[in-house]
Amino acid sequence: MNALRYGLTPKMKPISPRKSALVAALDVGSSKVVCMIARLRPRAPQQVLTRRSHGIEIIGFGHTVARGMKAGSVVNLGRAEEAIRQAVDAAERMAGVEIESVVLSLSAGRLSSELFAAEIDIVGSTISDHDIARVLAAGSRHSLREGRAILHSLPVGYSIDGVEGVRDPRGMLAARFGVDMHVATLDIAAARNLMLAVERCHLDIEAMVASPYVSGLAVLADDEADLGSIVVDMGAGTTSMAAFLGGRLVHIDGFALGGHHVTMDIARGLNTPVSDAERIKTLYGSVLSGG
Repeated sequence: MNALRYGLTPKMKPISPRKSALVAALDVGSSKVVCMIARLRPRAPQQVLTRRSHGIEIIGFGHTVARGMKAGSVVNLGRAEEAIRQAVDAAERMAGVEIESVVLSLSAGRLSSELFAAEIDIVGSTISDHDIARVLAAGSRHSLREGRAILHSLPVGYSIDGVEGVRDPRGMLAARFGVDMHVATLDIAAARNLMLAVERCHLDIEAMVASPYVSGLAVLADDEADLGSIVVDMGAGTTSMAAFLGGRLVHIDGFALGGHHVTMDIARGLNTPVSDAERIKTLYGSVLSGG
């Protein structure tokens, strides 16, 4: 929670590709709360997808109806805490472990994107990991905004002495080193109250991530992310989207309108109970592409 004072959300430490790890993910939505526990196992390079270092084994899963939530934001802290506890407890029982921290996904808080550029002087003759960390930190400082929290600060591309489009600058010669950064942010109030609900369950928050971003990482093949794709994640109370190009996240957005609003429109339009409207939507609803 202290990191939010500076407009930053918790960031997960990199996992060594040679070590196993236990990871828990928590998604607190408008209609349901889901907790998933997985064991990450190192695998040989030929056995792992591109841009992945581990194989994933799901060992625990729990879900329950969301309470105290509206459009992905906390409106009743006590009821939200109760729902989170139930989902986490079910996942722990299935996995046979007790978790101490979770990776928390968010779709609320008016997700938005901004692009920033930063440059630094190179002290040595070649670019090192330390130089990359310095230029990313410089870009992150430019992106801080009042009332907003930074979810992701991701490099889109690097430049060396004015030459752009560099993908991996390590070891290259340069006097000036720059970066174009994509920064995803959300309202700090939405992040703060959801973090509080999770921490009241005696859980640390290892990292916070944007739901459409991780959805894209989960469902897009590498060539889809390289050629350009948009992932639309429609929940009960929010709809969010993430655009990928060149294998990188380049845009993110979201708004407080979701599947529950469609259900309510059907209920009003047909003058039918909400439960019947939900069933009509589930059985007959579809997305039609127009020319």
